[in-house]
Amino acid sequence: MIHPTPHIPWLEADTPLPLAMTAQPQGSEFAGLVAAGGDLCISRLQEAYGQGIFPWFSEGQPVLWWSPDPRMVLKPASFKLHRSLRKTLHAFLATPHCEIRIDSAFEQVMQRCAQVPRGGKLGTWIVPDMIKAYVGLHHAGLAHSIETWVHGELVGGLYCVALGRAVFGESMFALQTDASKVALSGLVALTKAQHVPWIDCQQNTRHLASLGAQEIDRSVFLEGIAASQTASPLNWQLQPIHWQALLAPSPQAL
Repeated sequence: MIHPTPHIPWLEADTPLPLAMTAQPQGSEFAGLVAAGGDLCISRLQEAYGQGIFPWFSEGQPVLWWSPDPRMVLKPASFKLHRSLRKTLHAFLATPHCEIRIDSAFEQVMQRCAQVPRGGKLGTWIVPDMIKAYVGLHHAGLAHSIETWVHGELVGGLYCVALGRAVFGESMFALQTDASKVALSGLVALTKAQHVPWIDCQQNTRHLASLGAQEIDRSVFLEGIAASQTASPLNWQLQPIHWQALLAPSPQAL
């Protein structure tokens, strides 16, 4: 049986992105793909994230714009702080020369994320053009890194995009056991304290599901980010009170 080739809109520099709901449907070869082409300028990235769309492509491909359905999100209140991770965090926070930093090495975090093997391959979608674009987004105050440091060495971290109180997780890495989980816990503590409804995780993975992330309908996701991005921006300073709230005993401790 011959299947028709789907029509994928092509973007020029001044072409608006199609709506996320026009993405290729579930079950199709390119499920979640909204459009191709265009560039990664700051205004385009703001437009995309504000509509629940993100770029994801490999070296040699045009920019590909995606909005999968369902959408994987992590509600800060649903974060599963398993007993082993709770123990790790208590030890980390009590140990001299161990610290969580925010936005002190954004580009370095992206470069480390690009070097992480994923399914036998490196993080090939974090190509040089992506790094350059998101560093620009970081300088514009719209992208942030949460970093795990031990004895002055960067050993783990993640980076994300934030529009108002809409937070979009991108990628993370670890050079030591649980270093990325420590960074994620810092992001969860910060967002939980400031009543962020969820952290976008884009697509379902076993690792994220084990930490409490879950899938929601794209329509629900789009409604949520429309409201969250118009709220007052987050305070990106991680305070001790944030950790206290996260580490407080809860029924979710396993």
